[in-house]
Amino acid sequence: MIREPIYQKLFEVLSGSADAVTCSRRLRHWSDVSAEEQPALFLTVGEQVAIRQKGIPTKWQITCHCYVYARTDDIEQTPATIINNMLDNIEAALVPADGGTQTLGLPSVSHCWIEGNIESDEGVLGEQAVAIIPINILTV
Repeated sequence: MIREPIYQKLFEVLSGSADAVTCSRRLRHWSDVSAEEQPALFLTVGEQVAIRQKGIPTKWQITCHCYVYARTDDIEQTPATIINNMLDNIEAALVPADGGTQTLGLPSVSHCWIEGNIESDEGVLGEQAVAIIPINILTV
């Protein structure tokens, strides 16, 4: 498996869907991302688990984390609305158009999906909202 094309393609899919001002694969803390740079999306690679079965090549299950930030200083606009729209768009981008499985269009990817808890703070006590989305990738 060659990892970088997989991460790059996932980043392209996510950043193309999120309607973000700032997109990067280098994570920045939300306090380091100005209001003018938000909404923002960041992608990191987390755990990589080798799945070995006798007689077949090793498969990998990779967990990535998509961080989305939204900040608004407008008292009439809630940052939760922006975050929720971003989450919906990201989820939709990972649903395959043909109803099959999401492969990111890569022969090395068997599946790509959101799984697990989305950690979030919708800016209830302030103007900053944050969500962290767990995305899994299974290679061929």
